[in-house]
Amino acid sequence: LLFIAFPSLRLLYLLDEINEPLITLKTIGHQWYWSYEYSDFMNIEFDSYMIPTNELNLNNFRLLDVDNRIILPMNSQIRILVTAADVIHSWTIPALGVKIDGTPGRLNQTNFFMNRPGLFYGQCSEICGANHSFMPIVIESIPTNFFIKWVMNYSNSLDDWK
Repeated sequence: LLFIAFPSLRLLYLLDEINEPLITLKTIGHQWYWSYEYSDFMNIEFDSYMIPTNELNLNNFRLLDVDNRIILPMNSQIRILVTAADVIHSWTIPALGVKIDGTPGRLNQTNFFMNRPGLFYGQCSEICGANHSFMPIVIESIPTNFFIKWVMNYSNSLDDWK
């Protein structure tokens, strides 16, 4: 039993530690939407709601598209912190192999790495209420130079807003 336990514990410890992530994204689950905070930058914060069926474009996915996508650079180590404001939620992106619970009063952490550009779709996979299936998640993975431009444009638009 010890022969199996010691290597396993070492591997669990190594897998859990995140060495210098490029970006930390804080995700807060609400009923029935997600809030995101890019605290590494100029305090970029926004809410992400599902697009209602009557407002969808032809290229949108019903029950999966959101009004504000998460924009992240590809080929970068991303740390995500997940919590909830009201009930237990589960932040799930199957294509990235990420599923982490958001529990009120607790901050859970995981990491992922996207090696290609594109859109990654997910949903809340916890039964957190009547409309839990209407909490979609969309990540847009873009090249790093475009991500830097997005951050600069977002920061400038916040300065104009004030």
